[in-house]
Amino acid sequence: MSLDIGQFWREQTNHHMEIAEKTFPLMAKPLAEWVEMAETSIKAGKKLLFCGNGGSAADAQHISAELSVKLCQDRAPIASICLSLDPSAMTACANDYGYDQVFARQVAAFGQEGDVFVGITTSGNSKNILEAIEVAKKKGIKVVVLTGESGGKVASLADLAIKIPCADSTARIQEMHILLGHAFCGALEQRLGLL
Repeated sequence: MSLDIGQFWREQTNHHMEIAEKTFPLMAKPLAEWVEMAETSIKAGKKLLFCGNGGSAADAQHISAELSVKLCQDRAPIASICLSLDPSAMTACANDYGYDQVFARQVAAFGQEGDVFVGITTSGNSKNILEAIEVAKKKGIKVVVLTGESGGKVASLADLAIKIPCADSTARIQEMHILLGHAFCGALEQRLGLL
């Protein structure tokens, strides 16, 4: 079967722009809440804990790295850990306790009252993120979730659920998550007076 790559690219970018136009007017308030939550935590000497599965794990890693290293300009690091990065811990936990516990176990180990947990799940139903939220709530850790349109099961458990208005494309949801993540990092840097 022949594929017109130019046409395919136009369709992809048009769909991206359609979702972006629906997303942009909805994000100012939740972005401000997320930044405020993180600012309060960091100023209190606490940290941010990120996680996700698959592409969302890559997004969690990406956003966390922008915080602990830098986004665009040199500045002091922001305390941030991505829980999706340690293959020894994740495989040991998956083997001994089950994959549903891979993030919960790390939240139990590293999380402290006053931290902010950020779970990224396009479906909102990732069992391992649900389990991590349960542990986070018990420890007095604020919970933010980045999800798709429905929010899934995580939305009702979170202190803040940021839902991308898209139900039919994991790729478009993830594109909006990383755009939102970059905006979050840039705004947090400024709110903390690091630039």
